[in-house]
Amino acid sequence: MNVVSTDQYYGLFIDGEWIEKDQKDQVLNKYNQEVIAETARANAVDVENAVTSANVAFQTPFSMYDRYTVLLKVAQLLREHEEEFAEVIAEEVGKPITEARGEVGRSALTLENSAEEAKRIHGEGIPVEAAPGSENRKAFTRRYPIGVVAAITPFNVPLNLVCHKIGPAIAAGNSVILKPAEQTPVTALLLTRLFEEAGLPEGRLNVLTGPGEELGPMLTSNKSIHMFTFTGSPKVGQLLREQAGLRDVALELGNNSATIVHHDSDIDKAAQLVAQKSFNNAGQVCISVQRVYVHTDRYDEFLQKVKENTAAIKLGDPKDPNTQMGPMIAEKEAIRVEQWVDEAVQQGAVVETGGKRKGVFFEPTILTHVEDDMKVCRQEVFGPVVAVDKYEDEDHVIRRVNDSEYGLQAGLFTNDLAFAMKAADEIHVGGLIINDTSGYRVDHMPYGGVKKSGTGKEGPRYAIEEMTEEKIVVFNL
Repeated sequence: MNVVSTDQYYGLFIDGEWIEKDQKDQVLNKYNQEVIAETARANAVDVENAVTSANVAFQTPFSMYDRYTVLLKVAQLLREHEEEFAEVIAEEVGKPITEARGEVGRSALTLENSAEEAKRIHGEGIPVEAAPGSENRKAFTRRYPIGVVAAITPFNVPLNLVCHKIGPAIAAGNSVILKPAEQTPVTALLLTRLFEEAGLPEGRLNVLTGPGEELGPMLTSNKSIHMFTFTGSPKVGQLLREQAGLRDVALELGNNSATIVHHDSDIDKAAQLVAQKSFNNAGQVCISVQRVYVHTDRYDEFLQKVKENTAAIKLGDPKDPNTQMGPMIAEKEAIRVEQWVDEAVQQGAVVETGGKRKGVFFEPTILTHVEDDMKVCRQEVFGPVVAVDKYEDEDHVIRRVNDSEYGLQAGLFTNDLAFAMKAADEIHVGGLIINDTSGYRVDHMPYGGVKKSGTGKEGPRYAIEEMTEEKIVVFNL
């Protein structure tokens, strides 16, 4: 049987079994709004069964090498089924097929990196004998899996962000309860089949589908879950942290990403990359460029070129290889973005290109003459809109970048080493990307933000540290 065949109906996955339910939710093709699948809706009993299964599995030995073997096998299977997964992502997210293929490849690499890290979990020697009175003691640390990890993932990157949570959690020796986004659950369910085929022990991965507002409180109220890892909105992230209490929580909560284009930049390169990384996945990426500050000496040149690059973006069916930008996740989100742009225009902003909505599509849009307190600058648009403004002074532009509740990543185009180092020291973000936009990421780097952008780091090595507990062992010899 083809493990990635797209069925019409998908059950829950609990204790190694697929469970059918009477209550179902529909999954839509985001381009044509047709139903492409139905998924089971979990209830409180299902949550309890999944948590019990995960805890029982956690008590069963699962060696580092066996974890490595399973994760590597899933990575291999994912590469073998790249096109099938890419087509599902294109349908249920609305992501262009070329971007979807890229996500599958990155996901396989994320699992491969996780597999490798499963064999590298280690502690360190601690020289306690250096303390007076402890000359006869020796000490070392070891890291131990935290237990049951509940992973709650978003709609925009439904495969790779799932792999960023499942991969490190399993590599660390934990059991996982996955709750994928209700808009895009099929990709995660197909990935679960690959874990089945790869021989993951029963109970080590359980998958619950259904509305987040229903399942979230059921998960956080269950004290047998030891950690939560969540990617999504700050509002939900804050609520989850409050409900989790003293348990560990890792949060990736978004950004209103800024990029600076200095007077010594390669303007052609900057304009091309800003256009590309403002509108990939219709701007529905946490590190999509949202604010661009261009030195006044190069502002007109940059604006003209970024407009040309943006106007050339082809909208259409995500499964058409010529399409460069697909629809947003839902028409209500496109309407929200339309309202934000209209509000900015009423407040004095100018639409340089785009600015129009057609159903679930919103055109790639560049705004100028913006003010820092406009919604399109102050909040996270999470749509295909970028605001471009000018600056003269380095200190002033750094202050403007920092004038945000968020701090995930920022970009800086410059050939001035002194300015680059000054920005590295003074811009308050989790990652600063020099001579690229905020939208750069590879999957083994530490990725996470400050301020309202969240806590904790992703990237397999760094996520494993979040998902393990360090213990010191001291010998009195």
